[in-house]
Amino acid sequence: MASDEGIRTLTFWDEVVDTHPLTASGQTLLPKVLTQLVARPESSCILVLHRSNIVGIVTRQDLVNVIAQRSRWTKLRLATIMTHPVITVLKSELSTVAALIQRFEHHQISHLPVINENKGLVGVIVQKELLLKANAQSAETIIEQQHQRSQLFAEITLKIRQSLQLKEILQTTVEEVQNLLQADRVLIYQVLADGTGKTISEAVQTPYPSILGIPFPEEVFPEDYQHLYAQGRIQAIADVHAPESGLADCLVEFIKQWGIQSKLIVPIVHPLPPERLLDDTTNHLWGLLIAHHCRSPRQWTDFELELMQQLADQISIALSQGQMLEYLEERVNLRTVELTQANTALQQEIQDRKQVEVALRKSEEQIRLITNNLPVLIAYVDAQQRYRFNNQAYNYWLGQKPAKLYGTSIKTVAGAEHYERIQPHVRAALSGEQVTYESDLMFKDGRYHAVSVSYIPHLEMVEPGQTTISGFFALTTDISERKAIERMKDEFIAVVSHELRTPLTSLHGSLKLIATGRLGHLSDEGQQMLTVADESTDRLVRLVNNVLDLQRIESGEVTMEACTCDTADLVEQAVDAMQTIAQEQDIEIQTQLKSLAIWADPDYIVQTLTNLISNAIKFSAPGTAITVTSQSCFDHQPLPQAINTFSQSDSPELALFCVRDNGQGIPHDSLKNIFERFQQVDSSDSRKKGGTGLGLTICRKIIEQHGGTIWVESEVGVGSCFYFTVPLSSKKILQTS
Repeated sequence: MASDEGIRTLTFWDEVVDTHPLTASGQTLLPKVLTQLVARPESSCILVLHRSNIVGIVTRQDLVNVIAQRSRWTKLRLATIMTHPVITVLKSELSTVAALIQRFEHHQISHLPVINENKGLVGVIVQKELLLKANAQSAETIIEQQHQRSQLFAEITLKIRQSLQLKEILQTTVEEVQNLLQADRVLIYQVLADGTGKTISEAVQTPYPSILGIPFPEEVFPEDYQHLYAQGRIQAIADVHAPESGLADCLVEFIKQWGIQSKLIVPIVHPLPPERLLDDTTNHLWGLLIAHHCRSPRQWTDFELELMQQLADQISIALSQGQMLEYLEERVNLRTVELTQANTALQQEIQDRKQVEVALRKSEEQIRLITNNLPVLIAYVDAQQRYRFNNQAYNYWLGQKPAKLYGTSIKTVAGAEHYERIQPHVRAALSGEQVTYESDLMFKDGRYHAVSVSYIPHLEMVEPGQTTISGFFALTTDISERKAIERMKDEFIAVVSHELRTPLTSLHGSLKLIATGRLGHLSDEGQQMLTVADESTDRLVRLVNNVLDLQRIESGEVTMEACTCDTADLVEQAVDAMQTIAQEQDIEIQTQLKSLAIWADPDYIVQTLTNLISNAIKFSAPGTAITVTSQSCFDHQPLPQAINTFSQSDSPELALFCVRDNGQGIPHDSLKNIFERFQQVDSSDSRKKGGTGLGLTICRKIIEQHGGTIWVESEVGVGSCFYFTVPLSSKKILQTS
């Protein structure tokens, strides 16, 4: 410690305090920290900050020790090795050098961070620098040497870890160690399986002879020596000729011929090769890291011993890497040609990279151009319901510039009233469900336009097998013209159908009158033609009636007069109405009924059941049976596919109707369109059996207006099951029949 005489009141701020210390967060990986320290050799520590406050400190020596001791240090973060809590000093407390030196000695620290009254970092005082300013020049020299050696060790360690070539690693090690220790010779001695050994890497100063490749006889390195080194023995001999060295005479004679005066020996203990690890997991002596001093005896320092041991550990790690590499290379020899081809392809890919990047840029420009010119509103909404992208159509249609919409919430843009209507759809999209709905949207011309809106969830993979919803894509299409065309079409169909109904009715009645024979008898051929005309006219009348019924339902002209009614009664009415037709076709209608109170229009439910039973009769073979059932959804086991996602706890209050046949069945590719207009499984067969292609569409419209769902499950050659649901009037089951 410097004397008080040489210590004055502090005026040394720029001389002692490092006001620009290295800092990093606790999450910084050690390789990045090492790079910072190498770039700033004057810095001997790095301060760990959290929200501008110091929470830890890591010295250069701490980092060196971690690199030497841990094989996977590149994956470590600064927070895992930092020293905390940290001893600090307020800037206002800086008084004298003596006081600071006393603080360093009291706390046994080498670095003292300086903070302000708000605990913010101001700088750091390094003990070494402070001692230098206190006229401790010798301490400066020692510390600087340690610093240089620590830095050099870190550089050696990096060189070792940057190479997978064992020969290169070993040669680099001996050269760097020889330069670092200023030894006359540094070598790596490998122990062979028969107990002998030889030097495989060497760095030697002139004029001392090389012993590279020269075998050591077994007697100069007996088995008991090997056993001691395998247990971690380190031997530092200042004078090989001194009696206290304890060397055998034969070994002294052997090393004498190489002019060795002093030596330092550190074992390289290494696991077995990969192919033998399953049989034996113990460590074995692979070899020795040896330093020779030939000019004179030499007293080896603790620092040198520690450095050699740490480097031997790094060599062991390198050996593991090298052996593993060799092991893997042996296992992939059969794939050499394939890997060569892959490498060639990779090189070609690298050569084409610039062209690909140019193509990608052009593609992005084209996508942007297409997106901005498509006649649809395209947007991306994040999980917080904020716009993150809008195409130029928002400006063309709504007068809203995309740049101003960025970061704005849907509620703000749409308005509270409109947002209230679309909120359920937004929530559904953010839960992972693709949503499509129709709405009205005011354009910048002040008129409301009918639009179709689709929300497509954006799924991002967090980890294999796990995804999260980051937002959704919104596509809005103007369907005003389509809606107008549909209205015109419906009106046209209604007018035409009304105009056709009267003459068709007259025509049908006339054909019936002729068929009675009151106007005279026809020939057999004429009678046959009359029958065909009568059937065709009857089918045309039914088609016109179905068209009109569908038009009235879709236009809202039909009001469903719902009331509480019994499911069993409704089924029996429908069965009674179809019983005669079924008997004519030699088809039996069976029922399995549970009486449930439902809220529905009984006439339209009976119409639906009648239509489904009629279809089942048409497509069933004579001698077969049709089954009609009514029950609660969860009385049906197993559950139909359309409702099997419900659990008993969240079961909807629905009654389930089913019409089952054993007919020809419906192909899988036709199921999704079976309820659309004029959709028939087999047009020739349907025409033969008198189908119009509108019956199932009418059924769907009726059930949807009741708040229910209709669907079909079918298998070709087995039969079909038509299901539909209707809301219950109450949970109470009236009776069981």
